Amino acid sequence: MYLIDTNIFLEALLEQEDAIYVKSFFQSIALDQMFMTDLALHSIGIILFRLNKHEVLKFFIEDMISDGIGVISIQTSELTEVIDISRRFNLDFDDAYQYAVAQLYNLRIVSFDKDFDKTDRKRVKPQDVV
Repeated sequence: MYLIDTNIFLEALLEQEDAIYVKSFFQSIALDQMFMTDLALHSIGIILFRLNKHEVLKFFIEDMISDGIGVISIQTSELTEVIDISRRFNLDFDDAYQYAVAQLYNLRIVSFDKDFDKTDRKRVKPQDVV
């Protein structure tokens, strides 16, 4: 099962350079095998609002979230683990949060973010999975 990082979704939603790999990944993996964090969902919302792409967010929620990608989080009491992870691997808050959720739920991180490569969980890119 996979934890999909924010940048993966944005790559497809904004039709960026590697969108074809992302779309292929989404077509080849069942939605019930994919998860995202609440932080990733909110970050996508913030970015799409800034770009005045409200309809893209609406489509994303209706097409991906409502159809089966699980949105997961950690409890407030577990946030100190995010701090420890940040210090251990020199990650910013959002990457440390993603890592903590992946660790808690035993998920593989799918990301274009190389910062995960310096952790013991590493990451896979969409084209590595397909």
